[in-house]
Amino acid sequence: MQRKTIGWVAKEAGVNAQTVLYYERRGLLQASPRSANGYRMFNDASVRRIRFIKRAQELGFTLKQIIALLALQDEQDASCADVSAMAANHLEEIEAKIYDLERMRKALVPLVEACPKKGALKACPIMDSLEGVG
Repeated sequence: MQRKTIGWVAKEAGVNAQTVLYYERRGLLQASPRSANGYRMFNDASVRRIRFIKRAQELGFTLKQIIALLALQDEQDASCADVSAMAANHLEEIEAKIYDLERMRKALVPLVEACPKKGALKACPIMDSLEGVG
């Protein structure tokens, strides 16, 4: 197993070196061994793990959730059902956020459309709505 430097692993994983160090500090990535001259050394498994973390983040998983997913990945008795349950729960959270965002959008669109975009602030329907007037 050939060891690589932090710069190499960061480049291969598509992150910067500070991200690698951050993942290491947070326990998402095992602490790397050091070379004789003190450099952190990584392997290809580190690259795969960082890519896993980044992809999970792209899907909106929090670092806490990613830690749980990684724990499942490292667990011998874990099953696809375990991961599916976590993903389904995350999907429910996303659906709730989408619902909330749609509700906010429906409230803001008419306010933005009603705003004359000129004149005194006292006549602004957006400000009136935020103050509970009208």
